Amino acid sequence: MFGPPPGCPAHGLGPGGRHRLYGPDAEDLDDLYERLREQYGPVAPVLLHDDVPMWVVLGHAENLQVVRSPSQYTRDSRIWAPLLDGRVKPDHPLMPHIAWQPICSHVEGDEHLRLRNAVTSAMATIDHRSVRRHIGGHTQHLVNGFCERGRADLVAQFAEHLPMAVLCEILGMPEEYNDRMVQAARDALKGTETAIQSHAYVMDALSRLTLRRRARPEDDFTSHLVTHGAGLSDDEVREHLRLVLFAAYEATANLLANALRMVLTEPGFRARLNGGQMTVPEAIEQSLWDEPPFSTVFGYYAKQDTELGGQRIARGDGILFAPAPGNIDPRVRPDLSASMQGNRSHLAFGGGPHECPGQDIGRAIADVGVDALLTRLPDVQLECAEDDLRWRSSIASRHLVSLPVRFEPKPQQDTDMPPRAYAGPGLPADLRLPAQRRESQGAALPAAVPAARPAPPPAVVPDPPRGPWQRLLRWWRGE
Repeated sequence: MFGPPPGCPAHGLGPGGRHRLYGPDAEDLDDLYERLREQYGPVAPVLLHDDVPMWVVLGHAENLQVVRSPSQYTRDSRIWAPLLDGRVKPDHPLMPHIAWQPICSHVEGDEHLRLRNAVTSAMATIDHRSVRRHIGGHTQHLVNGFCERGRADLVAQFAEHLPMAVLCEILGMPEEYNDRMVQAARDALKGTETAIQSHAYVMDALSRLTLRRRARPEDDFTSHLVTHGAGLSDDEVREHLRLVLFAAYEATANLLANALRMVLTEPGFRARLNGGQMTVPEAIEQSLWDEPPFSTVFGYYAKQDTELGGQRIARGDGILFAPAPGNIDPRVRPDLSASMQGNRSHLAFGGGPHECPGQDIGRAIADVGVDALLTRLPDVQLECAEDDLRWRSSIASRHLVSLPVRFEPKPQQDTDMPPRAYAGPGLPADLRLPAQRRESQGAALPAAVPAARPAPPPAVVPDPPRGPWQRLLRWWRGE
């Protein structure tokens, strides 16, 4: 019996006439989400792998309703009807995302308060000025690795490395940061044939860290988690370290890659940055609207029969919180080309009791990393046609495979100093700093190119007005 031809409205439909979010007919999920929005409105019935039923939330307001209504929706998958009746097998491809774990994002009530408070309290001990210095230093080191060649892949050589380097510093295991750790994290997140071994490699490092800090606490995130009054067990500490490391790494690597792609491919982005109409942090927020690090988040589950976006949701139904389609809901963004400058109401970091507690760290890595890279390489350009860029897509996220760029080769710089623009003859005339300006700044202070782009905002209290590089030097020193 022949199936429906390609292009037929019924093509790709599964049981109950639902669209599949997997397989060849779901290669372009953005397009599928828009077709679902037209057909069903803000909440649509879909199928996961093995034709397991789920609801995907496409509306901005409806997504917020799910995450902000803990009395109606939970992240505890143990009440999910398809799991209880055996339709979700132990080897289901999405089981690592779905399976319940004793972590703060999967529990409720007093247990959620106990675990969440331990995580947020440990987060509150992080010295953000020190973190920004680590970000700047690691950015300098990474750029030094390719600046003399005049070419780089900003995904493999920058976006996939910077978050891991900084997270290892924050957790208290800087010695674990290397190419093997980066590749293991990427492999585990991709779900390849070697994902289990890669996951074990990362978990072994986290286990050793937990035992070291239990025996001898220091001033880092792990130590504060271990010594918190909530009394987390070693297993609880290790699982929360895994949650922080994997979630923050994937989200921030995607955020960095997406922001750099926008700067390199969208003329308005670069023009507003170079012209001073937009700061790097504002550009990052625009990226969080247009390309959130996670397309969807698994999952929420209905605790009772309810209604959402005009659909009847039964007790035990599964729901996908979906930032990507929610952020482009035409009810909140009728014109997708309009700037969202100054608007932080996107869904990229979730909301409600399970809102991402480390979002400020992710923003800082992206803000400082992008700004420092553009300072070092002001003439950086995409080396391929924009249409040649490729993504590795899944239901959960869209990961840019590579971002090849070219630029005039630049000398290496001291990683203990703030990044400075190279004002030498290799730069195009419109990016070269005038000689009289170089002389007026003196040898002690580096010249800034482009001059109109402001330095990153101070970490604590704004300083009185002064030159951009004086402000940057004070920030770098933590003053």
